[in-house]
Amino acid sequence: MTLQLLCYAAAALLVAAGLVGTVLPALPGALFVFAGLLLAAWAGGFAHVGWGGLAVIGTLGLLSVGVDFAATILGARRVGASPLALAGATIGAFLGLFFGLPGLVFGPFAGAVLGELVARRDLLQAGKAGLGTWLGLVLAAIAKLALAFAMIAVFATVYAFNQ
Repeated sequence: MTLQLLCYAAAALLVAAGLVGTVLPALPGALFVFAGLLLAAWAGGFAHVGWGGLAVIGTLGLLSVGVDFAATILGARRVGASPLALAGATIGAFLGLFFGLPGLVFGPFAGAVLGELVARRDLLQAGKAGLGTWLGLVLAAIAKLALAFAMIAVFATVYAFNQ
């Protein structure tokens, strides 16, 4: 197997890991997608996808990182969540990884609720903070996934155009 084929295989694995990482909080999804696409462009000698296309892809990746922070914070602020609720949601999302899909769905909510309970000791507010933070995380994951597919689409379009 040639080095070029190994690079393409590694690039595909990085992109796949990046797509998973757009939903899982432990993996930097946009960074993995960008790294995979950069590796694929490099393996092709930048003949089909050059620095212009990679700059657009990189910009989409940076936008993905910004969307992640903004959606989570806006979702929490909308319901008046405390910083402890945000920290709890992040910890809950990470711990949820060990419990499969139910953990990924309920971990951030439970973490936000516990964080808000510690901060304010108000069960109703804790429920609102949990729901708002969880909705922010879900919306962020959807937006990050859409941006990751947009990164791949830009790569494919530029590649096809330069054939």
